Amino acid sequence: MKRLNPSLKHHLLIGVFLSMWLFIFAFFIRPFDDGTISFKVWIIISIGFSIIAFLCYGVIALLQKKVYGKLAKWNIGFELISIVFFQFLFWIGTYCLYKSPILNGGYGFIKFLETIILKSALISTPIIVLARIYVVSLIPAQDDIIIIRGDNKLDILKIKKDELICVSNAQNYVEIFFVEGNEVKVKLIRSTLKKIQNDFDFLIQIHRSHLINPSHFKAWKNADTISLTQIELPVSKNYREHLLSL
Repeated sequence: MKRLNPSLKHHLLIGVFLSMWLFIFAFFIRPFDDGTISFKVWIIISIGFSIIAFLCYGVIALLQKKVYGKLAKWNIGFELISIVFFQFLFWIGTYCLYKSPILNGGYGFIKFLETIILKSALISTPIIVLARIYVVSLIPAQDDIIIIRGDNKLDILKIKKDELICVSNAQNYVEIFFVEGNEVKVKLIRSTLKKIQNDFDFLIQIHRSHLINPSHFKAWKNADTISLTQIELPVSKNYREHLLSL
């Protein structure tokens, strides 16, 4: 998943849904039942598991919002780290409950992982993945704002996706061409063309020095040049076939 819905509201709803599932897991599966735990204690255990799950996912929601706000991007790697970190926090939290005077459980740290946490992970991970995919679909349309960041702290450009025309290499910098009103403007940012392409995969490379936003493509001027919005750029042979196939 290459996008993230940073909304705390949506992710806290995932946390509530997840806590309900883990309440059911703890109460009905009873992963460490030895026949001596009363119904009342199982209620306490199940509520404890569900509250811990909610708090752990709440931590994930806060951390990912901070990371996304700083980097303005998301990828599969961040997604996997988020899910693994949730399971780790849940492992720590539930083990503390298990070892508390309420339960005084006998399993060691690793045994608890093998007997309880791996079972809960099999149930909770698919729910988390599907729920997170779903909340991405809830991102409002105005989320088409993109933030281009350079190496310097002040190198920031926040524009709508459809306002970006192209990006051109300028030695240790890149030139960002974008539309503001009816005027084409340029911002110089210290970055590389490769980094911009990795951050914004909708851009298409047409030359070793140029990336374009295909929505601004107007026409072929000749076999080696294309017209964009108020801009003309060269097209190298290596990228011509790919551009023609779009």
